[in-house]
Parts: sequence; structure tokens; C-alpha cells
Amino acid sequence: MKIKILLNPYSNRWNSQQRWTEAESALRATQLDFDLSVSEHADHLVDLAADAVRGGYSTLIIAGGDGSVGEVVNGAARGWNEKSAFRVTLGILPLGTANDLADNIGIPRDLASAAKVISNGKTRRVDLGKCNERYFLNNSGAGLEPYVTTKQEKIKWISGVPRYLVAAVQGIMDKPTWHARLEWDDGSYDGPLSLVSIGNGYRTGGIFFMTPHADPFDGKLTFVHGYRATRLGLFQALPRAMKPGEGSFVEMDGMYEIHCTHLKIRFDKPSPVHTDGELFDEWLTDLEYKIFPSCVQMLVP
Repeated sequence: MKIKILLNPYSNRWNSQQRWTEAESALRATQLDFDLSVSEHADHLVDLAADAVRGGYSTLIIAGGDGSVGEVVNGAARGWNEKSAFRVTLGILPLGTANDLADNIGIPRDLASAAKVISNGKTRRVDLGKCNERYFLNNSGAGLEPYVTTKQEKIKWISGVPRYLVAAVQGIMDKPTWHARLEWDDGSYDGPLSLVSIGNGYRTGGIFFMTPHADPFDGKLTFVHGYRATRLGLFQALPRAMKPGEGSFVEMDGMYEIHCTHLKIRFDKPSPVHTDGELFDEWLTDLEYKIFPSCVQMLVP
């Protein structure tokens, strides 16, 4: 297979650049033959991935985090006919902060082990989500969740997963609220909204299980919508959003977890929106989600 490595040196606040020598040694140890392209600015991976597909590469390996995965899948999908098979196989060298998708599909954090996953060539097809015109492999969100992302992007004094937790506290203190109309396969909701999280994978931000029963292999989107009237109510939900199983925040009053194939959302005022942790340039009022079951071939253990 013709392999292109797409490195995002900025992932995990430049930590991926520092670890590239280790990653490269792990890849060379497996006798893999590959070419390397390095991102030089925001969204550059989108163009690099599109160029790699046009150049005939059959396998793209993302050396970075969840945002890097999102950029690459959108680049690989540029010009893709959605009725046809996805054009390339994707793999991950987990060099990001949270590495949610890698963990959700079982990619080992150890780079030597991750390189062996790539060289072994075993694949499994995962579902692909779409929000408006942007694709995602792990998750998307509107309301409080991406509002928290706007906070964490401004935090410079702490790094890693704790940054997400600090940002969550800051976001809850602001307590943004919307009124929204949601419509999905066989249901609807019209009322106040604190958050709506749409999952292909079940974890985001390294520690938050916003759609705890999502499965990237089940052919469904899993979304959670909810409203908590007070800051105290949101703070009570926060620790339970870090529980993947029994006791999850989706069991609380006012929180609902639903499996569907499509979802439409209309907000009464613009909301921040993200896919795979990357914010849309503008805040939006209208969103449309769909799922492409078993769409993208991923290298897995």
C-alpha cells in the first residue's frame, strides 16, 4: 500500500513535533515504506490530505490528535461522491492531547504498538458523521460543549486534559442557554436547551462521556440534548459527564440520549458548533446531521 503520513506538529501544544522522532523510529522498525507531509498552519492538513488522495496514496496516517483526524477526513472527502466508497484507508498515530477517536476504536497510545497496528494492515469500517458540509469521525456538538471549547482555546497557563476541565467550569459559570427545535427520525423537541452533543464515538475531551452509549460501528448517530435551569444543576451534571457507565449524566432529569440516522437543529440565536473539537468559523442557528454507516476503512488492532 502507498502510505502518506500527515503530521500536525502543533498537536498537544507542539508535543507531537517533539515526539515525531520516536514515532518515525517506531514506523521504520516495522519496515513500512511511507512519505511524510507536515502541516504548516491551521487547516493545512485538509489540503495535504486532498493532495495525497489526488496523488494516488491509498492509506493516510494521521500523526496528531482528534482535530487533525477531522482535518484529514475532510481533506480526503474533498470531491467525494457520497454514494460511492470512501476513497482511502485511514490510520492514527496518537500524538494529540485527548486522542479520543484512537481510544474509542482501540488504537494503543504506545507509538511502537500503534505503528505495528499500521503495519499489520487489519482494517474495520467505521461510521462517518456529517454536520452541514463538514464531516467528523468522533463527535460534534452545539450549545455548552463548543462554548467550553471557546474557553479552553484561550487558556494558556495549563495544558493537557486538565485544560478541558477548567474550561468546563468557566463555561458553566457563564451558563449560556438557547431555545431550540430538534427533529430526528421519529421524534422532536422544542424548548430550552443547555447542550446538544452528537456522538459517533462515546468520549470527547479526554474525560467527558457526552454520548456514553455511542458506537462508531453501529450505523447510528447518538445524540444527547438537555437543559439544566441553574448553574448548580450544571455543576451537578459535570462529574457525572465523566462517567461512562451507570450513573452517567444522561440518567439525570432533563437529559435525553437518543440514537438516530439524521438530526436537524434550529436555534433561536447563534451557537458555537464543533466537529472533532474544531470550531466552525461562525456561530450558527441551523444544523443538519446525517450518518454514513460503515463508511471509512480504519486500521485497527
